[in-house]
Amino acid sequence: MYGKKSFDKRYLFIVILLIVSLLLVVIAVSLNKERNLSAPEQFVKDSAIFIGNVISAPVKFVKEKLEEAKEKNDIYEKYKKLQTKEKNIKSMEAEIDNLKEEVSDLKKTLDLNHTLSDSFYLNATVVNRNMGYWYDEITIDKGSSNGIKKNMAVINSEGLIGSISKVSKFNSTVKLISNESSLDKISVKIKTEDKYVYGLISSYKSKNNTFIVEGISENTKIEKGADVVTTGMGDTFPSGILIGTVKDFTKDNFDLTKVVEVKSSVNFGKINYVTVLKRNDN
Repeated sequence: MYGKKSFDKRYLFIVILLIVSLLLVVIAVSLNKERNLSAPEQFVKDSAIFIGNVISAPVKFVKEKLEEAKEKNDIYEKYKKLQTKEKNIKSMEAEIDNLKEEVSDLKKTLDLNHTLSDSFYLNATVVNRNMGYWYDEITIDKGSSNGIKKNMAVINSEGLIGSISKVSKFNSTVKLISNESSLDKISVKIKTEDKYVYGLISSYKSKNNTFIVEGISENTKIEKGADVVTTGMGDTFPSGILIGTVKDFTKDNFDLTKVVEVKSSVNFGKINYVTVLKRNDN
């Protein structure tokens, strides 16, 4: 019985040795890259590759989606930054346009100053304008402390604006000539070929920015584009201040006088800087 157990152990040892040797041979043969794989080896290799692909596919898919999501997030962040830059650019463009307009107005005012005596004008800035009375009056930043007095004429680089109606120490109210209640006081003259013809402004149309001048003889020849200026009659407006140019003319209801439509030289919708004409008390 003892001998049988010893034989079984020796037999088992030989079998294990043969299996290990066989495995070593298979491994050695498999290390030869140039040999052709057998069918079982090909099956094992293909199965291993297939299983590897199956296992790695979800990992690869998740990785790609994460990278795609990160890329989209980066693009969205860049888009938001571009939107902010675009808003800033538009805001800067609007500010630049506004500054350009102010510079243009100031240049016109400086050019106007060359035609006036230093002792008789005062530049001012519009500081307030009521939306409900847009074409009636404006407030400027000069008052009695600057020598401003009631009824002084107010102009800008384009022509006649109005006259001072109220004065406080540091600001004044300008009654615009586009205000209906001030039109009956404005006497104007229109240049013809050899003389001036006279009339009165009777109304203002804000839609077309035009004045209506009446009281001109129907027989008087007037050309379109002729300058219309103040006459200097009265104590408010000096002579020769531009009102506008003749746009068109018709006859009145009785065919006795001409009704002249005058295109205003001033844009009453936008007034930023003005010049007050100070009278010489001497």
